[in-house]
Amino acid sequence: MILVINTSGNALEFVLDDKYSHVDADKQSVALPVECERFLHECGADWRDLTAIGVVVGPGSFTGIRLGIAYAKGLALGLNIPVVPVNAFELYLHDTPDAFVAIDSGRGDFFVASQTLAPCTMTIDDVEVKQMECPRTVGHKPFNLKNAVSIVNNKLANGNNEPVVPMYLRPSYAEQKHDCNVE
Repeated sequence: MILVINTSGNALEFVLDDKYSHVDADKQSVALPVECERFLHECGADWRDLTAIGVVVGPGSFTGIRLGIAYAKGLALGLNIPVVPVNAFELYLHDTPDAFVAIDSGRGDFFVASQTLAPCTMTIDDVEVKQMECPRTVGHKPFNLKNAVSIVNNKLANGNNEPVVPMYLRPSYAEQKHDCNVE
């Protein structure tokens, strides 16, 4: 069984095979272990039933992504199973491979990607031009997290060796506001 964890937004989301759970949580760091265990129990599964863990690595909430990755890596290490990164663009493009993905960053620009465009950020003006290269645009509605199970399966079958690291498409606030170079 593959467990998928998503902490990239304001809520916690879990998938186990074809079962899905969405949990609103004020403090993801406190709720994540409790809700994950509750979800497994509700699905009739146990930790030893897991064969891999998929985790959404971004783009999204800086802290949420780091929390989800750390938790998934800790579980995978303890269970001696692989952890596999899945990004939001893969989830959107799974159902609509010919689409242009544009996700509002909440900071005046968009996280974008397509089959022919590597993930990056764009202004709305650039999005309006670039999206015309694809027959449809997605990203304005939530992705289907259940697609992560087949994405993880495909990566495992192909000998996945991607590092499980956050997908950052721009510097953090701290990096933007402060010059970290010390002379």
